[in-house]
Amino acid sequence: MSTATQARTSRARATMGGVWLVAALELRLRVRSGKWIAALIAFGSLVGIFTLLLAFAVNGQMFGGDDYGVIFGTVVFFVLFMGLLVSPTLTATSINGDRKDGTLAPLQATTLSATTIVLGKLLAAWLASLAFLTVALPFIVIGAVVSHAPFWTAVVTVLVLAFELLVICAIGMGLSASLAGTAASAVLTYLAVATLAVLTLVFFGLGTALSIQPTTTRIYDVSYDYDWAEGEPSIEDCEWREETWEEPHTEYVWWLLAANPFVIVADAAPAEDDFDRNFYDDQTMLGSIKYAVREARLGPAEFQNWCYYNYGDTEALPEELQRAEELQELSAVWPWGIGFHTLLAAGSVLIAIRRVKVPYGKLISGTRVA
Repeated sequence: MSTATQARTSRARATMGGVWLVAALELRLRVRSGKWIAALIAFGSLVGIFTLLLAFAVNGQMFGGDDYGVIFGTVVFFVLFMGLLVSPTLTATSINGDRKDGTLAPLQATTLSATTIVLGKLLAAWLASLAFLTVALPFIVIGAVVSHAPFWTAVVTVLVLAFELLVICAIGMGLSASLAGTAASAVLTYLAVATLAVLTLVFFGLGTALSIQPTTTRIYDVSYDYDWAEGEPSIEDCEWREETWEEPHTEYVWWLLAANPFVIVADAAPAEDDFDRNFYDDQTMLGSIKYAVREARLGPAEFQNWCYYNYGDTEALPEELQRAEELQELSAVWPWGIGFHTLLAAGSVLIAIRRVKVPYGKLISGTRVA
């Protein structure tokens, strides 16, 4: 091994050691706090109570009797929702709070680089958020078991949940380093979370409303001149006709959904590719969201089979089979969302490193150095 290679290896080991050192210091401070243990207990209790009430609701036929498939998806979404509430508190004040208390400067005065300090703090925050996820893990497993979700689906879902918590921690880290006030960084971190989780859906709805335009659709239905006095029509009485009406073209705005963490979790969950026309009834909660997003990518269908819904047609039309094939050929949405969130997290970390690096180029107004 050359001298240069040995030097790079030594620096890498030193950096990793520094990251673990900073993370250990952060975690040790958290563990010493009694509030940390109380928060974990409260989090687990909330998830447990929610899971129990949900099971009773399903058993009480609120969701259709024995339809236990809704439990896994609902519990996963509840855990993600709670994680999005908790994670910002772990990093939104981690840098400007230490700077305000005068505990950041001693770290900066050591041989630890800004990258090591930021990554160490981020690792500690992520591990802390994973502790909350670990507390909720038994209830996710229970939901998967009663919903008959495949083992691989549960594993992938938990991994994506862990990644989303890391993204939120990184965003909070970047804002904490960029702003002097802890209150401002906390508020903006929650605003960023709300933008990803809620406002993307709001903007998608607004974009859908703005995309409405006249669309010609082929309708398979009973003819207008059918004599209803002869009784209930049958499939043989159905025929094609064209109608023009206002329809939203979601294929122009579907990409807004790709940034939503709930859509990412649902789309990433492996599911059987059952693309018949009844997939909304046959799929689980996460699977229904997955295919609804794919429907949004295709936009409005060029046909509608009203005879099937009104008169019980048992055979799929060639147009329906073609639509199903188009759905099946669409690529997944979650890689786009994961890629965007990765860039968002990486950018936040780079901003934090730049703000922590010494000597300072230009201090933020109101910043305390030591």
